[in-house]
Amino acid sequence: MRPSGRELNEMRPVSIETGFTKHAEGSCLMKMGDTHVLCTATIEDRVPPFIKGSGLGWVTAEYGMLPRATNTRMRREAASGKQGGRTVEIQRLIGRALRAGVDRSALGERQITVDCDVLQADGGTRCASITGGWVALRLAVNKLMKIGDVVSDPLVDPVAAVSCGIYAGQPVVDLDYPEDSEAGVDGNFIMTGSGKLIEVQMSAEGSVFSRDQMNNLLDLAEKGVSELVEKQLQAAK
Repeated sequence: MRPSGRELNEMRPVSIETGFTKHAEGSCLMKMGDTHVLCTATIEDRVPPFIKGSGLGWVTAEYGMLPRATNTRMRREAASGKQGGRTVEIQRLIGRALRAGVDRSALGERQITVDCDVLQADGGTRCASITGGWVALRLAVNKLMKIGDVVSDPLVDPVAAVSCGIYAGQPVVDLDYPEDSEAGVDGNFIMTGSGKLIEVQMSAEGSVFSRDQMNNLLDLAEKGVSELVEKQLQAAK
């Protein structure tokens, strides 16, 4: 039995509230259970120097957690003068994941920055950030297309992510914090709406895992991502 009482293949309740902030070109409040992430997308008519003049666009991301997103207060990273290694790793992951679903030629020479701010954490913050980040990106691109700045849709496939792991010897999907903290195997699966893999992060946290168990986790991830993509498309109409 999972601590939440969910079935092994059952996701946490998912909700996506779009237009959550006033000023961003795209925004949503992404909720996966008790993990809540504010995702905003900002369009700029510039690109990083390494692709300037190429005609290609760029999608990047930044990630952060509010001090009381967790059980105890965390010090703001700005107060220490630098980002932690975990933050840098996650925001690079979000950027890589979102770019995998973008035709950068169709986007044109502009940059979209997706900011993911964790308001409340209960496991799976990077997965919620990627999933909600795509919705914010979708809404921002919709505005570009509506005003005619972009002619063909640069978002070729939705991008979503879900955690899977082995908890109490059983493969489970969408780990919350009690499961994540005790899981023998923990993984994050990032996929496109068409079922293609973008990135898989898997590690043994206390016990090794077999090829069959890996396949079981992949099956769970495919089901979870398909449910998330359905929610994304409904939210970003």
